[in-house]
Amino acid sequence: MDGSPLILEVMISTCGPDGGRKIEAMNLPRLSGVTYLVSWQVCADKIVPENLARRDDVRFLFLEGRGLSRNRNNCLDHARGDILLVADDDLKFYPEGLQEIRRIFTQNPSLEYASFRYDSDYPKEYPAHACSLAHLPKNFYQASIEIALRRESRAGRLRFCESFGLGAEKYMAGEEGLFLKKARLNGLDCRFFPVTIALHPARTTGVASRLSDGTIRAFGACVAVEYPFSAILRIPLVSYRNSRQGKASFLRHLRLMFAGTLAALPGNIASRYLKQPL
Repeated sequence: MDGSPLILEVMISTCGPDGGRKIEAMNLPRLSGVTYLVSWQVCADKIVPENLARRDDVRFLFLEGRGLSRNRNNCLDHARGDILLVADDDLKFYPEGLQEIRRIFTQNPSLEYASFRYDSDYPKEYPAHACSLAHLPKNFYQASIEIALRRESRAGRLRFCESFGLGAEKYMAGEEGLFLKKARLNGLDCRFFPVTIALHPARTTGVASRLSDGTIRAFGACVAVEYPFSAILRIPLVSYRNSRQGKASFLRHLRLMFAGTLAALPGNIASRYLKQPL
């Protein structure tokens, strides 16, 4: 594997004055062919911890303002690696998983967009075998920290919709679903591989014990984008399931999801994002 010419760049988004401490706590593994790019929002003093500043495999960027999708796009705009892996600041990476990403992209030269697995205390369902994502497998949904892109391909021109995701004003989730949808609409070679790359011990936004209004609105927008003809049937079902799990009352969930579908109408935020050319 070490003979692979492909460099994997792990793009980590962090925010707040303790961002450097959070990156330190990740204990980023030193690996041949792997580098790390950190985009740090809301950092007043811009002081990188000394042990990270000494490392030649770690770079830091600083970004004003808020919005996780904006932070991720800052990484994409400045990345240099051959393969770009989207990451959060609370992951523990498996060295063999990172090297497996390099191997997969090396052995599949047409591959543009790959999705992988992560371990969690709140596990999610994955396909049992490698498969194409041209049509989504049953119950599949995308998490940002599963995404790897080939930079010198059409996937390298993808950017997250900054109106969606944590820190956005109205739609506080769903950016990764729109990201994958845009890749698929543009005919990119998108595939899932059952390779576990990291541990994410905390809940992700989509499996939070209580859902914010902005998260539920984003879910509605994503359902309408992915299933425009059956969304009217799917939304009550999703609302019922989440209400049974105590994430939101049924009527509140239903109302907010239907409000979110407006973003998918022609000319609105999600629709405009998906139609922008790569």
